[in-house]
Amino acid sequence: MGIVKISDQMHENLRVAGNALSRSINAQAEHWMRVGMLTEMHPELDHREICQMLVRAELAGGLDIAAAVADPPDRPCAIAVGKRQ
Repeated sequence: MGIVKISDQMHENLRVAGNALSRSINAQAEHWMRVGMLTEMHPELDHREICQMLVRAELAGGLDIAAAVADPPDRPCAIAVGKRQ
């Protein structure tokens, strides 16, 4: 685990969104980072598809960037699936 420095405005945005969605500030930040990472890796997918990927990944043990990069791009449903170490 590490420390990530963010602006005061982003911290406030995280606090507001986290409260609205019943998440901690850290959980909200991690959610936005996961969605952003997958959006950059798969710009052809919409938000609903990315959320489905996150749910599938969680059911399979968690999001693994190595598995996301290794899988062929024509299988968007399996891209985020991997095991947490």
